[in-house]
Amino acid sequence: MAKSTVNIAQQATDIINDVRAGRFAPVYLLMGDEPYYPELVCQAVVENCLQDFEKDFNETICYGSDVTASQIVTTARRFPMMAERQLVVVKEAQQMKGIEDLAVYCNEPLDSTVLVLLMHKASADRRRGLFKAVQKNGIVLDSPAIRDYEITGWISSYYAGRGLQIEPQAAALLGESAGTDLSVIVAETEKLLRNLPEGCTQVRVEDVEKNVGISRQFSIFELTRELSLKNSAKALKIATHIGTAAKFAMPMAVSALYTHFYRLLKYEAALKQNPRMGQQERAVILGVSPFFLREYDAAVRNYPMPSVMSIISMLCEFDYQGKGGDGAALPPAQLLIELTAKILNA
Repeated sequence: MAKSTVNIAQQATDIINDVRAGRFAPVYLLMGDEPYYPELVCQAVVENCLQDFEKDFNETICYGSDVTASQIVTTARRFPMMAERQLVVVKEAQQMKGIEDLAVYCNEPLDSTVLVLLMHKASADRRRGLFKAVQKNGIVLDSPAIRDYEITGWISSYYAGRGLQIEPQAAALLGESAGTDLSVIVAETEKLLRNLPEGCTQVRVEDVEKNVGISRQFSIFELTRELSLKNSAKALKIATHIGTAAKFAMPMAVSALYTHFYRLLKYEAALKQNPRMGQQERAVILGVSPFFLREYDAAVRNYPMPSVMSIISMLCEFDYQGKGGDGAALPPAQLLIELTAKILNA
């Protein structure tokens, strides 16, 4: 079963609350495809483990490419100087040669040492000794990559955690601009919040457009909407504008369209089984806010299941061409226009 990003967020919050309260594990293994939560926890440990005057003699921060496992074991087995504990942090620990040799230490870690192994977009082998030793004697945080269809929900949840409400369309637009890199979303959010009026708690589409630098009018998000409604003129106009943008990449556009029509396929199959399902149940199946149900209901009417299956097959073909397959006879902008036209006629 896939790990839930919501559960990882709660686990990270619990760990951070513990270290802020002075409760530390002897070893932390922070890993996974999405680096935001591992780095957030690592930063919290570094900020709270030692007082400033203790750091000169008791804090060691290094990179996996610069050290060996034996050096880290030797350092971790030292006793702190004029402090309750020492801190040893290995960033990009996946680059350390012989990293599994750390299992010997992690099986019997010192209470006076806090060892942090931070892996960047990588994970320890769950079948081997290091992972099992830290799982037994310390804390493992394994942060999965967030899926495209989860990003809008994550943004809404993140904003709610900061006492803010973000419109569903604004969350979708921010997700389209930033992708699934949570650190980028957080950075864009900080920029956005600095420019909002003091005391503002409602983030609108206009705020994202103004402060993040993306136009709702000419976005993949808006293209999928116009395709759902079969507004040919608007869809082709948007595709033309998107395709000629400096940062346009055909694979990213195809990925967004694939996500949209794959959701639609699941939605149509579910509706065939239970035509009377409620609004909330339909939103859960789609993995979107109920705000977007009207768009998908229109798409169901405009694209029967055989058409959707044909479009998904078509998207795979255009993905191949967009990555240079068959010599990529057409430039990316023209590919997107042609794809849009074919979807409209499916």
